[in-house]
Amino acid sequence: MTGQVAWLESLSPWPEEFGLGRIRALLTELGEPQRAYPAIHVVGTNGKSTATRRAAAFLGREGVLAGAYTSPHVAGWSERVQVDGEDAELEQALERVRPAAVRLGATQFEVLTAAALAEFAEAEVEVAVVEAGLGGRLDATNVLAAPVVALTNVALDHTDVLGGTREAIAAEKLAVVTPGATVVLGEPEWKSLARARGAAAVAHANDVGRAAAEVFLGRPLEGDVEISLPGRFELVGEDVFAGAHNPAGVAWLLELLPRRDYVVVASILADKDAEAMLAALASAGSTLVATSSHSARALPAKELARRAKPFFDAVEAVGDPDEALARARELAGDDGAVLVTGSLYLLADLTIRLQRVPWGNSASA
Repeated sequence: MTGQVAWLESLSPWPEEFGLGRIRALLTELGEPQRAYPAIHVVGTNGKSTATRRAAAFLGREGVLAGAYTSPHVAGWSERVQVDGEDAELEQALERVRPAAVRLGATQFEVLTAAALAEFAEAEVEVAVVEAGLGGRLDATNVLAAPVVALTNVALDHTDVLGGTREAIAAEKLAVVTPGATVVLGEPEWKSLARARGAAAVAHANDVGRAAAEVFLGRPLEGDVEISLPGRFELVGEDVFAGAHNPAGVAWLLELLPRRDYVVVASILADKDAEAMLAALASAGSTLVATSSHSARALPAKELARRAKPFFDAVEAVGDPDEALARARELAGDDGAVLVTGSLYLLADLTIRLQRVPWGNSASA
């Protein structure tokens, strides 16, 4: 592990209190890099990373130098910050922000956000496509005043922070909209909320990534683009590796699965609706190997297994992700298949085991 990344990993991923004070102070010390280019701000519950990468890919195809900022990562930290479709030099980007970040006590996500925005300014991008982390109103990315905002969808997730209803969560996410912006909605029901924030125009599109690029360019786009996002939906032989971190993400995944007899390997974070996720995943296969990712928020494997027993015919608990995957492949046998899902942190733990073969363009962030 390199020095800057080791420092990054030593930082707290969560603030003691959510707010924009530190990120604004940090960007001020860095010369306000976010003001050097226009932005497309992507918010929503699921699919944000896909929409971000697709918008950037469309813009790049049209000759626009675009930056893309996504989270979380699976293959490595540098995957989060891209310029012109290639991972940025993360060590250099982190070094650029570290002195000010240390002085201000910035969190891990604030450091990454500042590093990305400063890297985009250094690269002289013509537009930055930026994925929000948690919510929108108090998220560190809410410093952009973006002329284009894309809301992928809204589901019940992070309700302890964002609110207990879809309406409350949508309001938190659309709080990033500034007067005069154009808002692209994956779900048309939020049009009045977008208008209330001062949106000059509101559009509805199933493919918000494409639509956001079209709005930015001011013209329709032909054809399609291919993107590769680690851990969102990848096939390794018959095995599927696909993060789905909440019930809505699991519903998305089930629509894509080509079979229903998987041995399921899953890790789920403690703040998620694990019972709802497990109940849905049981339709993908009758056997579950419960495991636990490296995240401190992950449910212990034995606890996940206990919660899963009402839904699966057979349940085993294997704490180590590598051993869990090996056990699942043993249970699946030569003719079976394994589905690895749940938290993206689990997919990150198993990265070294994957020979990635990207499948399709859909993803659940």
